[in-house]
Amino acid sequence: MSTLERRRVSARRDTLLGDEQGAFASARFARITPQKARRVVDMVRGLPVDDALALLQFAPQAASETVYKVLESAIANAETTEGLDRSSLVISKATVDEGPTMKRWRARAQGRASRINKRTSHITLVVQPQDVVAEKKAGQR
Repeated sequence: MSTLERRRVSARRDTLLGDEQGAFASARFARITPQKARRVVDMVRGLPVDDALALLQFAPQAASETVYKVLESAIANAETTEGLDRSSLVISKATVDEGPTMKRWRARAQGRASRINKRTSHITLVVQPQDVVAEKKAGQR
């Protein structure tokens, strides 16, 4: 199904992809710090999806499991809603935004307390066909 045949386009899809082919997936309020998640996302940005999945499967970072699941979801969205071929997909955009921070307290010496920040992340991955990404790069030059 092309983007012209869609009945309703979400505002989120419109900001991420516009009229271009592709799909996205996001994990909101993931209990991993954005700094740690960005390390993993930076590794896979721009890679073909099969290479990225193989890299994430064996990455030692804790955030790689969450990013792996988001990428699988983005691939499934591209195959089912857009009818795109999995072998041609590339991760075109990958962002990690900061979610709300849960503030907790921990008892310390001499009756004091120290704050513990439990940070959350919003992870978004956009996959597009390789030819669309190549056209964008050629247009930027």
